[in-house]
Amino acid sequence: MSTKPLPLLSFLLLFGALSLSAQSTADINTLLDQWHEAAAKADEDFYFGAMADDAFFIGTDATEVWDKATFVQLYLPLFQERQSAWDFKPLRRNVVLSDDETYAWFNETLDTWMGLCRGSGVLQKQEGRWRIKQYVLSVAVDNDAIRQVIEIHQKLEKQ
Repeated sequence: MSTKPLPLLSFLLLFGALSLSAQSTADINTLLDQWHEAAAKADEDFYFGAMADDAFFIGTDATEVWDKATFVQLYLPLFQERQSAWDFKPLRRNVVLSDDETYAWFNETLDTWMGLCRGSGVLQKQEGRWRIKQYVLSVAVDNDAIRQVIEIHQKLEKQ
């Protein structure tokens, strides 16, 4: 009995798994790029539709922790009243997949009206489609400026 087919089979399985991972990562990058573009074009159907029903959006202010229903209620009027809700341009992104490729974690650097921001989140594959389960937006602060930011924040907390 020959053992040559076993290494070939192992190679094909590994190659197939790597191809699947690459496809999942590409699909996630496309979804997130289109999600940001949908906000820039005020396309509420795509933007809110890309979020899972039980999604959370966490904004830059400490009070901004919204489930999807609340987030839609707050921001749908902005999408409907303007031609652009906001325009965040992704500059870099990292994506990590769970072993079974049903969950993904990502972080990204964004060019925004606030300067550089970071987005991070979790996606879940639901019925063959990636959906955003959680998105966290934070403003990137240079280490050299953090003391000033802390002082401003403490003053605001006292008001």
